[in-house]
Amino acid sequence: MNVVIKLSEETRKKLIAYYKDKKRDKKIPYVVFQAQDEDTVITLYESGKVMFQGVSADVDATMWREIDGQSLVPTPSKEEEKKYYYCSSVGSDEVGTGDYFGPIVVTAAYVSQEDIPFLEQLGIRDSKKIDDEKIRKIAPQIAKKIKYRSVILSNMEYNSHYTQEINMNKIKAILHNKVLYQLIHEEQIQYDYIIVDEFAREHRYYAYLEQTTPIQRGITFMTKAEDKNLAVASASVISRYIFLKEFDRISDELHLPLPKGAGSEVDRIGEEVVEKYGKEKLNEIAKMNFKNTERILKTIIF
Repeated sequence: MNVVIKLSEETRKKLIAYYKDKKRDKKIPYVVFQAQDEDTVITLYESGKVMFQGVSADVDATMWREIDGQSLVPTPSKEEEKKYYYCSSVGSDEVGTGDYFGPIVVTAAYVSQEDIPFLEQLGIRDSKKIDDEKIRKIAPQIAKKIKYRSVILSNMEYNSHYTQEINMNKIKAILHNKVLYQLIHEEQIQYDYIIVDEFAREHRYYAYLEQTTPIQRGITFMTKAEDKNLAVASASVISRYIFLKEFDRISDELHLPLPKGAGSEVDRIGEEVVEKYGKEKLNEIAKMNFKNTERILKTIIF
């Protein structure tokens, strides 16, 4: 799927900053910036137009339309936003899908109305907007206070499952469904809403789960959900904390400072990994379908 939109100069700057760690180094005529975020390629042209290509192109384009103030859907009223914030809810979010190194971590969290003041006091919001030092400090406090379920998918497992039929978004849908179902049915919690940060349209999300049982339904999908709902924000922070712990463990085992994201520094360290441990090691610690693999192995002479 291809979607093309035109963005203001201010929003284009935000887009470049948002995807900076996923930037492609390839030079293309008339292209200012290009990045790959999971299964979507984002191309910004000199004209100010942005093309989104991939399975979730429509979701990504909608998000940037909203940021640019040109959403094709009505903007939720303040009252509508409040109902998703001041409520008892279950939310899920994932970390690691845009990182070449490190696992994918998905967490579902339950936040009751009584938990809201505690989480506000911690200053919780999307983990992408909190530095790693603060994540390490507040995540254990959150984990002690609220109920949650997390799943860690190693890159070896990811590589064994990833195919053209089982892409990143399908893997994410399966993992989200798993932790949501476990949390809700094992804890028997009472909630007003189940909220997932929208990475695929609702019909596509459930299509990904056609061969999965059991399936958790009744989900509300929304863009930038981590900014609108504290359960999703809590899930984001806990996922990030687990990801950082796993990332540190892998770095220590390799005796190499693994970088996050999928940029040129990742390629450089990837080359060191191959030279030190062999190319087979990448299958254990990296997402082999990323373009980084091709760039890393092309530079190594066997």
